[in-house]
Amino acid sequence: MNLLFRDVEVDGNRVDVRVKGTYVVDVGANQRAGDEEPVTVVDGHRGVLLPGLHDHHVHLLALAAARDSVDCGPAVCDRSRLAADLREARGPWVRGTGYHESVAGHLDRHALDELVPDRPVRIQHRSGALWMLNSSALALVSHLLDDSADVERDARGEPTGRLWRYDARLRPALTPPDLDLARLGRELADHGITSVTDATPDLDAEAVALLAAAHAGGDLPQRITLLGAPTGTALPTGLTAGPRKLLLRDHALPTFDQLRGMIAETHRTGRAVAVHCVTSESLTLTLAVVEDVGTVPGDRIEHASVVPPGLAPWIADLEVAVVTQPDFLRTRGDDYLREVDIAEQPFLYPYRSLVTSGVRVAVSSDAPYGELDPWKVIRTAGQRTSMRGRVIGPEESVTTATALAGYLSFPSDPGGSIRQVRPGVRADLCLLHVPLADALRDPRSELVRLTVIGGRLHQ
Repeated sequence: MNLLFRDVEVDGNRVDVRVKGTYVVDVGANQRAGDEEPVTVVDGHRGVLLPGLHDHHVHLLALAAARDSVDCGPAVCDRSRLAADLREARGPWVRGTGYHESVAGHLDRHALDELVPDRPVRIQHRSGALWMLNSSALALVSHLLDDSADVERDARGEPTGRLWRYDARLRPALTPPDLDLARLGRELADHGITSVTDATPDLDAEAVALLAAAHAGGDLPQRITLLGAPTGTALPTGLTAGPRKLLLRDHALPTFDQLRGMIAETHRTGRAVAVHCVTSESLTLTLAVVEDVGTVPGDRIEHASVVPPGLAPWIADLEVAVVTQPDFLRTRGDDYLREVDIAEQPFLYPYRSLVTSGVRVAVSSDAPYGELDPWKVIRTAGQRTSMRGRVIGPEESVTTATALAGYLSFPSDPGGSIRQVRPGVRADLCLLHVPLADALRDPRSELVRLTVIGGRLHQ
């Protein structure tokens, strides 16, 4: 497809932009369509034409599954609504996501049996780390339960139905979900997202093949970087291996030597690491290990949920990037203010202090555990306001331009230099209805007029 964008804003200037095939070929005033046929002409009406947005931390298959699951989050549920929605759900299994204790308290097999006694139910905690099963579900997966601490047991040694980090181990007992990745691809494009980094650790061959097929078939047209790609394995076209995701379990952190071995071995393969750090303890351990073993380009910290004073300059000195999710302050902030130690609350999801210390920072969604909409994430980075209107760490606020810049940074360098609309670059573009200044004053997904991925229009 050949495209001609008339009267769009690029780098503050009103220009025309010509796309031939999959690449931008010209940027300037009074561009002609040329001899190519057909040519689609788009009148930009002075709206800004941006590089397509990149979400640096998302979980694609979990997000697609969540779209067909019962939403058990506190924004839509209380105990009675939760029970009703679970009982009305279709399918042999009932799958719920986004649960927090504020909905109906501590859930185990007995609590879930009261809600749904006659069908297998499994509900995922909004952290993504915990599955909670009722007795019917537990009976169907009992042969997969091991003796590890990931299977919570009562005083008699009986499983309570609470399983930690058990996704891969449960899979053999579950019917593979019929994931609508085409719907997900459209949803991403509607937000102006043209590429993503999937942060799911240790993807198996089946998951990689599913994503590859969806990309090749056009259902999921976005280019995909995989943190969980197997090391040393060639990936299909459209999929790229990123840094290796290391998921630290905060209730059972590795020793210094254990983590050093994991990072050193990964570096020896020529691959960077992306280390999951949601507590100050895991972050401090990671920084100490990285300082000892040394860094390679691409090393990054995922989340950096709590960064006490003094750690930001350390991160900057190590030249490690941070991929963070400030929108959790909006969606979970009121719970944080109840549950997080008051001494750590000022250091939740810092942003400005990291940037001023010289750290490369990019925001992201962590969807489905966070909000996918990048424009809400960008707004929260500036406002840092919870659902109930409480501002959390206002001194860590950044401009919406700073937050947007993270979405415009390269997949391989989150928080680094910004991609540009210029001749020779791949035509991954996002056209807004308004100039950039207007969008930054009031960032909303409704401002996205159309998205171009590899030269193809998505409206």
